Amino acid sequence: MPRVSLLPRLACLLPLVLPLSGATADGYDKPDPEQAFAEMKFLQPDGSVYRTPREEWEGARRRVADDPRWTDWAKKKQAEVDAWMARNRDRTTWVAGRGHDFVSPKDGSFLVWTEDVPGEDVPTLKSATGHDVEVTPKIFAAWVDKFRKAHVDMTTEAARLYRLTGDARYAEWAAGQLDFYAENLMKWPLSSEAGHPGRLGVMAFNDAVMLTRLLETARLVFDHAGAERRQMWFEKLFKPEAELLETAYKKVHNHTVWERTAQAMIALLYRDETLWRQAVDGELGIRDLLRRGVTGDYLWHEQSVGYNDFVIMALQPLLTFTGLLGEEDRIRKDAAIVQNMMLVTTAIRFPDGTVPNPANSTAIPRAPSGRIRQSYRILPTPLGLARAADTYSWDTLVDPPAEIEGPRSTDLPAVVSRNLESSRFALLREGDWQVFFHYGQLVPAHSQAEALNWSASFGKVVVTRDPGTVGYGSPLANGYFRQGLNHNVPLVGGQGQRPWKRGELLRFDAAESLVSAAQPDYRDGSSARRTLRIEGDTLTDEARVELPEGSAPRPLGLSLHLQGTALLGDSPFRPVSQADFERGRSEAFRYWTDVRSATFKDRASVDVEFPGGLTLRVEFEHPGEFTLYTGSSPDRPPARRAGFYLEAPAGAREATFLTRLRPLAR
Repeated sequence: MPRVSLLPRLACLLPLVLPLSGATADGYDKPDPEQAFAEMKFLQPDGSVYRTPREEWEGARRRVADDPRWTDWAKKKQAEVDAWMARNRDRTTWVAGRGHDFVSPKDGSFLVWTEDVPGEDVPTLKSATGHDVEVTPKIFAAWVDKFRKAHVDMTTEAARLYRLTGDARYAEWAAGQLDFYAENLMKWPLSSEAGHPGRLGVMAFNDAVMLTRLLETARLVFDHAGAERRQMWFEKLFKPEAELLETAYKKVHNHTVWERTAQAMIALLYRDETLWRQAVDGELGIRDLLRRGVTGDYLWHEQSVGYNDFVIMALQPLLTFTGLLGEEDRIRKDAAIVQNMMLVTTAIRFPDGTVPNPANSTAIPRAPSGRIRQSYRILPTPLGLARAADTYSWDTLVDPPAEIEGPRSTDLPAVVSRNLESSRFALLREGDWQVFFHYGQLVPAHSQAEALNWSASFGKVVVTRDPGTVGYGSPLANGYFRQGLNHNVPLVGGQGQRPWKRGELLRFDAAESLVSAAQPDYRDGSSARRTLRIEGDTLTDEARVELPEGSAPRPLGLSLHLQGTALLGDSPFRPVSQADFERGRSEAFRYWTDVRSATFKDRASVDVEFPGGLTLRVEFEHPGEFTLYTGSSPDRPPARRAGFYLEAPAGAREATFLTRLRPLAR
């Protein structure tokens, strides 16, 4: 390889520190939420984004009688509920575990859930990647968690069938399940998982999730049940649960949103103003959570797009429930923030429709969020109404989108370079390149060692992305996916940032397609900074890491993952034994396979081929000698990807790694 001199430090690394945008002592500044993303919404006659939902059961019955498509839908729904009622019963002897433990110990993939009882109906379970898994007590407890949630959901389905058909056996079955949970709540042990006890579930928030469904069931059969029965539900189920939820999380967290939502719904159904004020207006009430937990960019502060969606999922039942009970004025102003959380991901989506995936998320999110369609009754948008038009569901049956006044459109906003500083994200868009930069974190919850990580696409080809994580019950979750080696970051001693830090944005220039940020306290006193720039067809990345004076030397490196295949050909790369690759390095290195390495001076070049025919030339630069490892690194199971690990010579106290990616002519 020819020698090249180290390029001068890019001008964008000047110590220009910008103020933290949108943060106040009382939370995140969100001026005029109704006007944010104005091109994607329309306001209601009162000037808010909130629409009072309708529930027209007489109209629903006409549609089922007159429209063959609705007739078929209703028959299938009825058959599904009948089959469940005939077969399934919850049991007081079943103690729920963590849903995240419903994973394969082999590769971390989730298991395929069915209503067949493990150990009774089936001897083993099947993983999503196709292999059989033995049923352990932990896995069975996770199965119970999923069964109970499915069973609770089915109570709501039965209650809706009662309102549609008038058949009292559905009302009685649904009410009977409420009786069961009320009479037996205290028979389930109070769990101590993570210090946030639950009874129906392993944690309080699991109880809250199920309570939102049980409360909707109760609303639908409230009149059928009569005063004495529904008061029994309150005294033995809903009131004790409201008190239990009060002992749970005392911080701004996605769990807390679910817990407060459940409390607020209990308050509405039973007209308890004290509980409402506590759940909505009090400290860590819903308004406080929205103020302090949603950034000025309208993203949930735990940074995971999956958990942003999870918070929306928590609030949707409350927004609908409140309107159906005629109390919509209580939440009208808060609804705009929730709507903006649904819309924001359209502004940062990649061309293939996926969304950047920072922090702990077990799926690759897509935009637009499905919540936009699901919320058309309460937060209608042109996109939501258009997407709901051909949907057959309980919502569209009782509140047809065709009868809602407002524009329809499937258009999405153009994606442009933008700095989401309040969320510690930045996005560059120039030519065929689109780059998402995650330069810092806001809270420890769900954070990974990924400060200064980036993901990118070229055209519609995903070049590199954050895979998120596997089920938290898998050793891979903390052992690999949460670690620095899983991300495109500088490494100190083979490890990434510790602990979470906000970082400093040094420069963002949309016109120059450039962003630069620093982590002054990256790990154990070391510092790191990174600059990304798009110049024509070339993406340039400069990452620098330095050890503090007087500290013991540790290997300095850089990891990079590409969603393609490295074309090594006649290159000098030679196989490395797994033992040699792992020796002296962190646990994360054990999960790479087929590792090869070569020593270079100043510069190395590898071509990487991607699905769809794109080939990128990847050039690595570092002054003097360095070692470049390449191998197969874990992606979302069972997928793998091309991993690169660049390590500076032993004893180096600072290192600057320059990486360029540019397409080769086809």
